[in-house]
Amino acid sequence: MSLPPATPMPAASSPPPPANPVQWADAQREAAFSTWLGGVAATHALSPASLRIASADASFRRYLRIDAAGGSRIIMDAPPDKEDCRPFVKVAALMAAAGLNVPRVLVWDEAWGFMLLGDLGSRTMIEVVNADDPPANQGLYMRAVDSLVAWQAASRPGLLPPYDQALLSRELALFPDWYLEQHRGVKVEGAVRETLDGMFKLIVERNLASPAVYVHRDFMPRNLMMPADPGEQRLGVLDFQDAVHGPITYDIACLMRDAFLSWDEEFVLDVTVRYWQRAQKAGLPVDSDFGDFYRAVEWMGLQRHLKVAGIFARLTLRDGKPKYLADAPRFMAYIRHTAARYRELGPLLHLLDKIEGTEPVSGYAFGRA
Repeated sequence: MSLPPATPMPAASSPPPPANPVQWADAQREAAFSTWLGGVAATHALSPASLRIASADASFRRYLRIDAAGGSRIIMDAPPDKEDCRPFVKVAALMAAAGLNVPRVLVWDEAWGFMLLGDLGSRTMIEVVNADDPPANQGLYMRAVDSLVAWQAASRPGLLPPYDQALLSRELALFPDWYLEQHRGVKVEGAVRETLDGMFKLIVERNLASPAVYVHRDFMPRNLMMPADPGEQRLGVLDFQDAVHGPITYDIACLMRDAFLSWDEEFVLDVTVRYWQRAQKAGLPVDSDFGDFYRAVEWMGLQRHLKVAGIFARLTLRDGKPKYLADAPRFMAYIRHTAARYRELGPLLHLLDKIEGTEPVSGYAFGRA
């Protein structure tokens, strides 16, 4: 009796390719990366075949995700001729020492600009925000406030670059240089130049009157991460490499006057006053009167929004990233709203009304005589 032919064993299936494969524009850099990854993969139990795009930001950095034993890791790809990773490493250490949940730097090749980091997860805070029900987000925002207060409470002078008159002025110059001249086609000369110079001088003076602490400088829901570990209550903090030592009003203004998300003033006030109360308890140098503090936050927010309008125009016109300028109307609304509340900013509001073709804003104005 003959036996039936043996059934051939199925060939081992190879893992499916990653959904976001990594592309390289520079063959030399691709080769250097392959060499670097090969050198660290075994030590950190990495799976090179799982490499995929995690995200990219407004700079020349991009982030890759790779599977590893027990989870995943993030790789930062930051060409050293375009990005300096030293501030990232320094600030990450300062934040970790302050008790914040930040990526651990596991490997850093400074010469090539490759960095292996801990992975804080894939969901940002903005992805879980309920934009239609502001009060429902109070607990989430207070978790962000807790991280902010801890960061500010750890402040020490001399460790981070100063957010001084020169830097504030350079940032404000982005608005006339890129938003007005390059995007709107407005010649910034004569009366326009005179108005902006006077307004910018006043804005810088008001903001430098605030006490200085550590400033993240982009503390907003897109840069805060929902922890993957259910036992971790701290939000993850990213994109901190531009941190400085400057006005205590900056990061709370950034959090509540978001580049990509707008809240009604009731919710903004609610979270800001709760931050102010926690900052007081932590011994931070906030104004003893909340009204004074809130006005200072508004002036700080004005500086940021003028700067970011210029940055978003530059990202579109110089760097070919048009998605950012789509949010310019949000910034112009922030700017005009604040300018309408303070008599000293009347010339700025009038100038913007002419440029944007908008009607003057009416309503209650803080600081009017």
